[in-house]
Amino acid sequence: MSKTYSISELATEFDVTTRSIRFYEDQELLRPARRGQTRIYSSKDRVRLKLTLRGKRLGLSLAEIRELFELWDETRSGSEKQLQLMLAKIGERRAALEQQMKDITMVQLELESAEIRCRQALEELNQKRSDEQRPRASG
Repeated sequence: MSKTYSISELATEFDVTTRSIRFYEDQELLRPARRGQTRIYSSKDRVRLKLTLRGKRLGLSLAEIRELFELWDETRSGSEKQLQLMLAKIGERRAALEQQMKDITMVQLELESAEIRCRQALEELNQKRSDEQRPRASG
């Protein structure tokens, strides 16, 4: 008999809420058996939860994760199609992250420039105030 898990066991193991697990079930990523109102999760559900959380960390949408699961289910052992899709998703995510890094660098440069201008303006104000407060020589 294969090991089964309760929703609270999975929530504890993966440090997620039971609500999240139910949401993944609603999204058809997990398919627990039921015994009355109790959900019974299989080892397959546990692996799918682990892969779902990993996919989310990689930036995949739940729809993309479901699509990968569906390809896996078609063949029972994975497929070239699934691997090609995963490689495409990785490429897309990598390109998006590279663009975000470029955008962040640009914003940092703009902030640096704005900071320099503000400091210069503040210095000019302080210098002007200092000049106005100096006693004038009478002549």
